[in-house]
Amino acid sequence: MSRMVQCSRLQREAEGLDRQPYPGDLGKRIFHNISKQAWQDWLRQQTMLINEYRLSPMEPKARRFLEGEMEKFLFGTGSEPPSDYKPQT
Repeated sequence: MSRMVQCSRLQREAEGLDRQPYPGDLGKRIFHNISKQAWQDWLRQQTMLINEYRLSPMEPKARRFLEGEMEKFLFGTGSEPPSDYKPQT
C-alpha cells in the first residue's frame, strides 16, 4: 500500500513520495508534506525555469534561486514563469 500524505500543494490527501527527494530539512518537509503528483508538477516547473532563464544547476546562485522557487511553488504562493514566457501549444 502506498504512503499517503496531506499534500500542502494540492490541499488534499494524496500518494506520498517513496523517498526524500531533496537534502536537509527542506527535503524532510517535502517528504512529509508533498505528494508524488505535486513533486512531478514542481519538476516540470523547474525544467521550465532552467530553460527559460538559461540556468546552470551547477552554479550556487542558480541553485539558491531554484530552491527558493521550489519552496514558493510547493508551500507558498507559487512560482511564476518569466514575464515573457509563452507556453508551447
